[in-house]
Amino acid sequence: MLITHDTESALGILVELLNTSPEAGGFEQLPDIAALGALVERREISEIDAVTAEDLAAVHALRARLRAVFTAASTAEAAELVNALVAAVNATPRLTEHDGHGWHMHYFAPHAALADHLAAELGMALGLILMAGERERLRRCEAPDCARVFVDLSRNRSRRYCDSRTCGNRMHVAAYRARQRSAADDAMPLGVH
Repeated sequence: MLITHDTESALGILVELLNTSPEAGGFEQLPDIAALGALVERREISEIDAVTAEDLAAVHALRARLRAVFTAASTAEAAELVNALVAAVNATPRLTEHDGHGWHMHYFAPHAALADHLAAELGMALGLILMAGERERLRRCEAPDCARVFVDLSRNRSRRYCDSRTCGNRMHVAAYRARQRSAADDAMPLGVH
């Protein structure tokens, strides 16, 4: 599956945004305008004039709608959700060239409100994933105590954890320790358990 720079960037923003929610981390990780502004800056979200309290509330509402795409029961349901997101903001495709990224497509109106900007860009990125028949790439971390999401862009769709250094490593260590305990139990003489 060919994923362009702007689609991969949008998917990265999507994952980071979804993983700021209380559902993902146990507490709100996007609590104020400063945190939202930092996300905009860190992710180099272009054509944003200023971040306001209205933007924060709208982005929180959008985040819930985007998470629903990950938990949809079917591709058809996910497509309906994506269509509704994009239609609500009157996505306006246009070619643009900025910040050394070459020509690429923006789907939001110039200087749109942040939530509209994100709904158009992230909705279109999700739409491209669905259109390619790759919905299974939209995943929730398999660690039992983690509710973070990720987009599996690995070639063989084998990624299981949101982060291999945290959840992945923790689960591998737990599996290793369980095997060690099992091997130790198997090695004990009968009646000693």
